[in-house]
Amino acid sequence: MFARVVYAFNWYNVGAVLPLIGRNLGATTPELGLVLGAFLAGAAVFQIPAGFVALRWGNRVVSIAALAVMGTFSLASAFSPDWIVLAALRFGVGAGAAFFFAPGLSLVASYYPVGTRGPVIGLYNAGFSIGSGIGLFAGALVGVAFGWPWALAVGGLALLGMAALAPMALPKVGTAPPRRTAHELWRASLPVLKSRPLWALAVSCMGLWTAFYVAAQYFVQYAHEVHPTWSLTLAAGLPTLMIAVEVIGGPLGGWIGERVRDMRFLLVGTGVPTAVAICLLPFASWSELVVVFVALGFFDGALFAVMYLLPTYLPETAGEGLSLGLALLNAVQIFAGSALAVGFAFVAAYDGYTAAWFLAGAAAIVPLPLLAFVRGHRPAAPQVPTGVESVGLETHGVPAAESL
Repeated sequence: MFARVVYAFNWYNVGAVLPLIGRNLGATTPELGLVLGAFLAGAAVFQIPAGFVALRWGNRVVSIAALAVMGTFSLASAFSPDWIVLAALRFGVGAGAAFFFAPGLSLVASYYPVGTRGPVIGLYNAGFSIGSGIGLFAGALVGVAFGWPWALAVGGLALLGMAALAPMALPKVGTAPPRRTAHELWRASLPVLKSRPLWALAVSCMGLWTAFYVAAQYFVQYAHEVHPTWSLTLAAGLPTLMIAVEVIGGPLGGWIGERVRDMRFLLVGTGVPTAVAICLLPFASWSELVVVFVALGFFDGALFAVMYLLPTYLPETAGEGLSLGLALLNAVQIFAGSALAVGFAFVAAYDGYTAAWFLAGAAAIVPLPLLAFVRGHRPAAPQVPTGVESVGLETHGVPAAESL
């Protein structure tokens, strides 16, 4: 949970100081968009490799090592002499983030039996919300007081500290993953990589992922240009409010997800109003923006808790394939997010922010009908013994996901 908080801090501390970076490094709005897009590209490219590495080395080892890699690049990014070097180093931060996300979430899921994971996954996602809020607000405070490099350096040092503490805090469960050849790893991964419901879930929600990302990362820069009388901390306060409300929406959404017959209704019920709220951002007054960001925060927390819970019940990803399945889910969304984040910046620069927010809203709602191809009904999955890490389960050479 604490590692997840620090991990998330290093996603959003850059967004909090984008105006300072742009002024100090002479970067334009599109160039700042490339800095954000580079991080997302690194996180997307290495998602699938992270799933394969977790199959070979186990979720615990991979997620701890990822904290060290991410922390090293985060700290180095504080010394960037120009925006190009900063973008390259943020790509490295994204790569470390990829190796933490799916293995870390799969490790958390392995600590809890079937039927109890929803609130826990929601709570784990709430850790991301807490870290994101701290990254936005504290990042802005540190950047104003000491300069933007310190906002990045603090995050890197905190990650390296967590990498040192995590081995003492995270219990070892089950047996070590079996030693497999590359051919055996590929064979075990095929049911996950070819899963039509998993691909449909990933593509249907990729626009929502992007919408929440640009709302959190770009709003400070948007306010800086459209509302120049607002202070940096005042502008950062609104997306921070959104992220704070996610802490409530995540566990509640996971709890509801465990109890409804079809989780797809929750995804649609939170996705459609999200798209509408994003489109309202350029027209809302300050008080109305408070309401919009509170609503976005609740929808965000609930939606992602359900989205990450659903794969734990799909036959292809219910066992050892969970880490790779979550990696595939995240890779699709981040690839789309990185492209749309850059596109958002260019549209904002050349057509205005109103057009850019409408682009984000449209991207959120257009793919949602693909949820029809997802098996949203929770199956009667067998109980996995508590204390056994799913990534290590095998039955006479047959991957656990297939044997179940």
